[in-house]
Amino acid sequence: MNELPEFLAEGEDGSLIVTLARGIDVDGAKRTSLTLREPAVSDMLAADKAAKGHSAMSEVILLANLAEVAPENIQSAKMRDYGRLQAALGFMNG
Repeated sequence: MNELPEFLAEGEDGSLIVTLARGIDVDGAKRTSLTLREPAVSDMLAADKAAKGHSAMSEVILLANLAEVAPENIQSAKMRDYGRLQAALGFMNG
């Protein structure tokens, strides 16, 4: 794996902790970081199926699943934070 940017940290289990610039609200609480578990192929397939052919929504669903939050939480993220989540996913995809 390439060197991680300063906003990413790798967990012992292969997860990535993403420090968010703006944060998102999850269940009424401000979250300034999200932990993404390492995805399996089945995660990608499930997200694709749920998104019904919409590639952007597939990525939102996948990120939400990996972070164990609702897709609406990911959709509410500012683009700077969404870019950080995309970067984390890119690192995990190799």
